[in-house]
Parts: sequence; structure tokens; C-alpha cells
Amino acid sequence: MSKIKNELIRVIPLGGVGEIGKAMYVIEIDEDLFVVDSGLMFPEDEMLGIDIVIPDISFLEENKDRVKGIFLTHGHEDAIGSIAYLLKKIQAPVYGSKLTIALAKEHIKEQGSLKHVKFFEVTNKSRMNFDKTHVTFFHTTHSIPDALGIVFHTSEGAIVHTGEFKFDQSAKGSYKPDIAKMAKLGEDGVLILLSDSTEAERPGHTTPETVVSDHLLSAFLAAEGRILVSLYSSNFIRIQQVFDNAKATGKKVAVVGKSLESSYEVGLRLGYLAVDEETVISIKELEQYRDEEVVIIVTGNQGEPLEALDKMVRKQHKDVKIKDTDTVMITFTPSPGMEVQMFQTMNKLAKAGANVLTSSKKVHVSGHGSQEDLKMMLNMMKPKYFIPIQGEYKMLIAHSKLAQQIGMHKSDIFIADKGDIVEYKGGKVRMSGRVTAGNVLIDGIGIGDVGNIVLRDRKLLSQDGIFIVVVTLNRKEKKIASGPEMISRGFVYVRESEQLMEESTQLVRKIVEKYVVKDAFEWNNIKQEIRDTLNSYLFQQTKRRPMIIPIIMEY
Repeated sequence: MSKIKNELIRVIPLGGVGEIGKAMYVIEIDEDLFVVDSGLMFPEDEMLGIDIVIPDISFLEENKDRVKGIFLTHGHEDAIGSIAYLLKKIQAPVYGSKLTIALAKEHIKEQGSLKHVKFFEVTNKSRMNFDKTHVTFFHTTHSIPDALGIVFHTSEGAIVHTGEFKFDQSAKGSYKPDIAKMAKLGEDGVLILLSDSTEAERPGHTTPETVVSDHLLSAFLAAEGRILVSLYSSNFIRIQQVFDNAKATGKKVAVVGKSLESSYEVGLRLGYLAVDEETVISIKELEQYRDEEVVIIVTGNQGEPLEALDKMVRKQHKDVKIKDTDTVMITFTPSPGMEVQMFQTMNKLAKAGANVLTSSKKVHVSGHGSQEDLKMMLNMMKPKYFIPIQGEYKMLIAHSKLAQQIGMHKSDIFIADKGDIVEYKGGKVRMSGRVTAGNVLIDGIGIGDVGNIVLRDRKLLSQDGIFIVVVTLNRKEKKIASGPEMISRGFVYVRESEQLMEESTQLVRKIVEKYVVKDAFEWNNIKQEIRDTLNSYLFQQTKRRPMIIPIIMEY
């Protein structure tokens, strides 16, 4: 690769800033674009009926011929969950570790065959050469093996994306970080550092995984009935700990959940999970063992951990129902949109008599670095400029303050929003505009067909219900042929609101009769007047605003 001087460098987050999950970052070096991660986010409470949320990739679609590669830092949903949707629009090679590529292929398989996609497995020793840059990698410690940091080398210095990481002195094997390589990058010169901010508000160091394993063992020994472990489907370190402790205590393990089964099979096939065959049973074999001999690992079909638990406690799960002798371990940190649902599920579990254990009982720790871990990364990398990523705004700001504590100037730190362009040109970094960015909502097989208006309607329906008015007109005789008929769903119980329904009927009748005698009238005008009149009347009587839908027919 010939050395290019004075490159125009831009960093553009399309997701992962101001939010947890949905990671997607664009590194632009002259005319070449490189994408780092293509994740999803689970919906927030107000996103009624939405399955998942992915980044808006309009900018990449407009510049698809310039995209030279898609680089994946690790195999969690927040990094690879939207890869199938991205590859339907963008034809570019995909780079990642062995496990990450295998999990990405599973995602793509679910969305249909994409035979045109080229995958390249990389390691911490790989070097990928492009016209304007070469790309190298380093291992990081996360809750999944083979997590990578990604480095774009330019004549001005390295652009480093840490991926999601923490420092754990007990990490080994494919979880062990390349600390020497990180330090060498800092010695050689880092121009821009993009670093994980998820736990930037948590003081100290993140608790080592050995502590979790010890507490899991204690909980396994103390449990009097079945043990249910709820987790994200790709949390490999927790899955391994469950199997290790089950073997140590003579228990059998069943795996429940489509995405969990898929991740488990991939990890087993590639050697990232070490599992004694005699420890594993199918969900159909549960009845053959006493409750105290059984451990069940559960997650939802999309990989989120609460769906299956909620069904089990409501006795709607086809295979497992919660018992009052169960111990339930919630071994994940809820995303902001999941917190209310998690506490509601925990209450239901407690009401059902289950013993609920969470991170407060040390059965879970974060896979992300706390404040001292983040300072360590900053001190090793010694970046000239810093962009906190992967976190809500308060987390990005907290990370910015940590960087200032170790001596960085505030003017060299850039807190970017989705779509912001952070540009390096002429020896200086500045914000230089915006590109299209935001959320694309996935509902069933629909991609992006549910927007704010549909969500608003769903919210309105969930709050005050629907009020339907049906009228049939005889235009020839200029009179009402039938109706008005009032239909209420989720608004009022008709039999107990006869006066309200009768007065609403009379109001609509007057409006329709006023219009029907005319030789010509606009349908929209009559419908709008019905909506406005009923909206005012119903709010006056009930202090509710149902969605009002007039249906007017003629013959």
C-alpha cells in the first residue's frame, strides 16, 4: 500500500450513540467507506408491537459503491443483529473473527440466502490491505469469545475502535486481551479513539468473572428445586459457567429458545463451548429427572432474555411453567427499554414463589469496562482526539469527563449524535455537518413500514381505545339508509353507556343529514366534522380521547 499523505478522514456514527445497542459506525478515508458493526436494539416501551430496531442506512445506500468492507467487532446482537438487512442493500465483504462470522451467518440464514456475500475470518494477527488504509485487529475481553478491536492505519495516525471491552485479569484463552498490542498502538500514535462507554458511570473496575462463577456455584448448591438461568443468547461466558457449575454439582442442563439453541450449537461446533455430553438433556427429558437435578437456560426467540421467562411465569410457555420451588437467575443487565418489563417479570416470579437472584447477588457482572478500565484504555492508547461511543448521552458525557481527568483537553473530545460527521482535515478535527440517520423499525416481516404516525396510532389505541361510526347513505333519495351505528372497542362498555352511545348517534345523525340533502359534498368534510364533534363531546363526557373512525358508505 502506497503511503497517502493528508487524507480526508471522517467518522460518522449511524447508531450506538445516545442509546444502548444498534451499533454502526462509518469510517471514511478519502473516497473509501468502512462500516464497523451492524447491530440491532430491542424496542423501547413506547414502540408498541415493534420486534427490533435497526439503524437507518440511507447514507450507505446513497454511497454503496464506496463501501469497501464491513467489520464486526463481536458476535452479540448489538453488533451483528442487523447484518442481514444491511447486506440486502450493500454488497461488501464482511470481516470478523471465526465465531463472529459464524454467528453472523446464522443471522443471514434466518433472513434467506445471500450467496453473493464474501466473508473473511480474521485474527489479532491479520492485516487487510486497502487502497487508502490497512486494517489490523487486537483481542479484547468481553462476555463473548473472539471479541476484537479494529484499527484503521493512516499516515496521520491510527483510528482505533475498541469494540466492547473490559479488563479482567482472570481472562484466559479466547477471552484474553492483547494488552501489549494496545500499548504498542499508543506508542506508534493514535489519531482518533472510539471507545465503549456503557459503564462509564460505574466507579472502579468491573468485577472479575471468577467472582460470578464462585457465586453461581454457591447458588447451585443452595437451590432446592430447579434452576432457571435467563441470559442473552450470545453470552457465551455465562453459558460456559452454567455448564461448568452444573457438571460440578451433578445437574443436567436443558437449553430453551431458538436463538440460544443456535448460538449454543455454533459455539459447540467451533470449540468455543466445552460441554460434557452427559450434562446436556433436551427439554422433553425434564420429567425424567428430579427438580433439584435440573438447570434450564432460557432466552427469547430474538435473543432477548425476558420473553420466555414471562411466558413461563404466566404458564403460557409450551414446555416450562414456573414452580414455587424454582430458583431463577437473571444474569443480564437490562437495556433502558427493558427495565420496566424486567421488574414486572421479577414481581411475577416472586408472586409465583420463585427465588429470584440478580447481579446484586453476584450471579452476573457487566461485560463492559467500568471507569478505571476506561481510563486504562485511554492511557494506553493516548489518542490525539477522542469520540466516546456505545452508550446513552449521560454515559458519553461521563466518559468524556474521564478523558479530561487523565489530561485530555475538552476541545479534543467529540460527543457525536447519530448522523454527525466528525471530520479530520488540515491537522484539525471539527464537526462538519450531518447525514441521514435514525431508527428503522422492524415489525414482523415489515422493514421500516412502521413509522411515528403508526406508533402514535398504536399508542392512542392502547390508551383510550377506538370508536367506530358506520353510516350508509342513499344519495338518490338524499337520506340515511341505515345507521349511524356506534362500535366501541377499548373505550367504554356499550351496555353500561347507553346514554353516551345514543347521544353520540344523534350528533352524527344531525351532521350526516345536514350534508346528505346537498347535491354535492366532500366526503372528507363530513368525516372530519364527525371526528371533531365526537372528539369534543366524548372528551367532555369521559375525559378520554379514543381514536374515532367514521365509515360512510352509499348505494
